[in-house]
Amino acid sequence: MANLREAQKQMTRRLLLESGLELFKTKGYAATTVDDIATAAGTTRVTFYAYFPSRSELMKALIDEQLNEALQRVRSPEHGSTARDLVDTVAEGTPEAIMAWLRRTAEIWPAIRPIIRVGRDASVVDPDLPDLVERWLEEAISDVEDGLAVAGRLAPHQRHFRGVLAIAELDFVSQHWDRSDWKLTRDQMLDELAASWVRLLN
Repeated sequence: MANLREAQKQMTRRLLLESGLELFKTKGYAATTVDDIATAAGTTRVTFYAYFPSRSELMKALIDEQLNEALQRVRSPEHGSTARDLVDTVAEGTPEAIMAWLRRTAEIWPAIRPIIRVGRDASVVDPDLPDLVERWLEEAISDVEDGLAVAGRLAPHQRHFRGVLAIAELDFVSQHWDRSDWKLTRDQMLDELAASWVRLLN
């Protein structure tokens, strides 16, 4: 019985997260209320508050849980979250390893893109969420820096900024690939991105 209750709780929580994300995408973060989310999830305002103290906390959970889960990022005392496969890929530094990681990551762009977009939207209008996505991107930048440190490549003062450049490229391409006509195929785009990363990280 306790296991069933726990499963129902997890299902309700997931429904609230999914409903919140869908409404943030369609209505915009500013126009979406707690009541909207609760209704879309088939529950009540009281139930919403049993899971999330505020709409801001639900938005944070989308980043901390759904986005990190999709990218296999785990909690890290040093950086907030970390992706071991990104650290290991950067440490290896070969064109093959970098291309393989970028291909795997590109497969989940459709799932992560909306979360990042609504996170940026929320940061603009919600004083409780300043720089929400940018702080999360800083965690990925730290993974690149850690990978370079493990490999002993580049001078210490270069590592963080090379991470900034690599993650900025990745973020821009992943966010705009579905909206832009850059006159190249998906494979060509990944080839160019991988070549840029190889130059930056070696």
